[in-house]
Amino acid sequence: MYMMSAMQLISRYLLLTASLASVVAWGQTPSSPLPEGAHRETVQRACSSCHAVQMFSGRRMTRQQWGATVSDMIGRGAKVTDDEFDEIVGYLATAFPLNGDTSAGTAATKQTKAPRKPSLIDQAGSQDKQIVDEDAAALGRTVYIAQCITCHGTRARGGSRGADLVRSVLVLHDRYGSTIGPYLAKGHPSTKPVDLTKDQVVNLSHFLHQQIGDTLRTGPYNNVGNILVGDAKAGELYFEGAGGCTRCHSATGDLAHIASKYDPPVLQQKFVFPENRAITKQGTASRQHGVATVTVTTSSGTTVTGEPLNIDDFNVSLRDATGRYFSFKRSPDLKVEKHNPYAGHEALLETYTDKDIHDVVSYLETLQ
Repeated sequence: MYMMSAMQLISRYLLLTASLASVVAWGQTPSSPLPEGAHRETVQRACSSCHAVQMFSGRRMTRQQWGATVSDMIGRGAKVTDDEFDEIVGYLATAFPLNGDTSAGTAATKQTKAPRKPSLIDQAGSQDKQIVDEDAAALGRTVYIAQCITCHGTRARGGSRGADLVRSVLVLHDRYGSTIGPYLAKGHPSTKPVDLTKDQVVNLSHFLHQQIGDTLRTGPYNNVGNILVGDAKAGELYFEGAGGCTRCHSATGDLAHIASKYDPPVLQQKFVFPENRAITKQGTASRQHGVATVTVTTSSGTTVTGEPLNIDDFNVSLRDATGRYFSFKRSPDLKVEKHNPYAGHEALLETYTDKDIHDVVSYLETLQ
């Protein structure tokens, strides 16, 4: 499987299977408002109904990375217009940047050090997922060394004397010491209770969740690899021939200088999933240039065109450009025509190979 589609499919699978339950973290404030900023209301309307504030505040990403995340949410059904997409990404990139000041809703505080680079693992998991505090994890390391390292090893992966804590269900279910604390207070099966303060338990929890994250980040889907591994000449031949790309696109027309606009991973995403929006190299949001529509013609000759809301064997419903809603019962004399601007790309999903994809992306990269 090619790199970017594998990343997207795994991210979507994890996100789709994430729990929607909100569990109040032990020793933590359950909720806090989003920081002040332009278009915060848009983010609250579009995102907060499904995501807790902690899902945002625990991430620090670039504008491009926030754009990819929001685009993924749109692909899963979030109703966001082009203008709202730009507003949401702009707010998130400003309120939760990869580096710089962060806000807790009142006074901004300067980060003492650059955070770890986010990965797909940061975007996956349940809504109440513990957000690791690096400073607390450093304190937790000292607790771990004093109390746990002899049996569980330097990286908490276990050994002959202790379990692998990275794979421990008790640790995975823990949120800020919620399960670790009571377990240690009762004691291990073979030892006496461990006497730790509440702060020490929370710090230890941060350290163990940090180890889990570090272990998962060694997986193959963490960072985008070098995808410019294809043959540009072969990609040009496919673009102009078997791929049928020239029926809608031109290297000197709509795709002129496309490589100066998008990075290679985004180029590949736009080729495979053209409806996805993205952030350009210049930091601007891409726009939707085509929307699927349906035209319904009744037996009397009345024609209505709009964005399809539902099409099945019994009914057709749509909303036209003015926002007016229409619904029709399917019958032999009701004509329904679908217009999908991305039909060509969808057809290619069944035919192209990994090599074809990499070749075309390598060709598109030459269009500087």
